[in-house]
Amino acid sequence: MNRQCKLSIVTKDYLTEFHCILDDMIQGMTSTPLTDSISHNFITQMIPHHQGAIRMSQNLLKYTTYIPLQDIALGIISEQTKSIENMRKAECACGKLTNSQQDLCLYQRRMEQIMKSMFSKMRNACADNDINGNFMREMIPHHQGAVEMSENTLQYDICPELVPILEAIITSQKRGIRQMQQLLRCISG
Repeated sequence: MNRQCKLSIVTKDYLTEFHCILDDMIQGMTSTPLTDSISHNFITQMIPHHQGAIRMSQNLLKYTTYIPLQDIALGIISEQTKSIENMRKAECACGKLTNSQQDLCLYQRRMEQIMKSMFSKMRNACADNDINGNFMREMIPHHQGAVEMSENTLQYDICPELVPILEAIITSQKRGIRQMQQLLRCISG
């Protein structure tokens, strides 16, 4: 029998803020105006994704005393702030490269599948009174989504300035996934 545990006030506060941030991220990623440029569309959808991770990490830092996870959260804030800066610098040039309607349709269909899966996994992540575990169970699918969105984008004709940004996202997010999976195993015993 699967019984839901009673959540502490602190956990409820953490989760309430997490869900507000998640809702903002979903709204930002799904309401951005799309153009005929895959490069531009990726940037305008990934910026709110990164902003969500930064805010989720800041939320965690208000509650955790677990130093390895503090280090991960601080790394997320630093890396994704830099990635946003890089995407904003490349946005104007990248928006000039247009794609065929067929590529745009295939690209966006896959992006919507990735986002839908990511949003669902994050919203339905197992929650208990271990805020550290909650954060990692929420952030792992967030990072997996970034990897899949970046890999999807690399399959198309995109502006050259975007390629190293995508490669950096893939590398950092895969590293973060590995670190969090390892920490989850440690705290799960």
